[in-house]
Amino acid sequence: MIVAEQKPIAQIRAMIADYKKILVVGCGTCVTVCMAGGEKETGILASCLRMALRLDGKEIEITEACIQRQCEWEFIKELKDTVLEVEAILSMGCGVGVQAMAQFFEKTPVYPALNTKFIGLPDQHGVWLETCGACGDCGLHKFGGICSIARCSKSLLNGPCGGSNNGKCEVDPETPCGWQLIYDRLKILGKLESLAEIKPPKDWSFARDGGPRKIIREDVALVKEER
Repeated sequence: MIVAEQKPIAQIRAMIADYKKILVVGCGTCVTVCMAGGEKETGILASCLRMALRLDGKEIEITEACIQRQCEWEFIKELKDTVLEVEAILSMGCGVGVQAMAQFFEKTPVYPALNTKFIGLPDQHGVWLETCGACGDCGLHKFGGICSIARCSKSLLNGPCGGSNNGKCEVDPETPCGWQLIYDRLKILGKLESLAEIKPPKDWSFARDGGPRKIIREDVALVKEER
């Protein structure tokens, strides 16, 4: 899932300082799971802003909403009437959600309340770990199901660097060495011999080479719907 965290209140206040009517919009998917931008967090942020601005002597009307996904038009459409009544939108979605909202509501400023961090999973309660580099050319089958791009601090493809020590990374002694994780996993699977295969340099053209990436499925694509 996409993992995000809320921006500092002071930064959010500065972004919306010039507006009198704000819509704070949460997202019911990824950022709800990581407790950064769901319905609960939307309510808390709206309340914090009301109190802070009232203490500053500023009157501002804040409306709250939370849709299932900010990255899909069918859910964004639910906000059409509400957006007509505000001057700006404060999105508690990921960076994709913010851009989708801005594209849909072209005449309304949209501001991000969150910082989008990475693609990952919960490691323990309240702790999320980056596990995927979204490189566009997945090699998990070579590394026992562990991403060498995201889990290794140097994105190495052929074993650990000289800084690995007792299974920890030199970048941060609290961070497991990605290649130690790969080795341990392949050992469990009985496939350590695969480490003897020299992996060629990664073809990064599948990642950010040539601008934004796009996937087109002709078998399911429909005529573009008017928004």
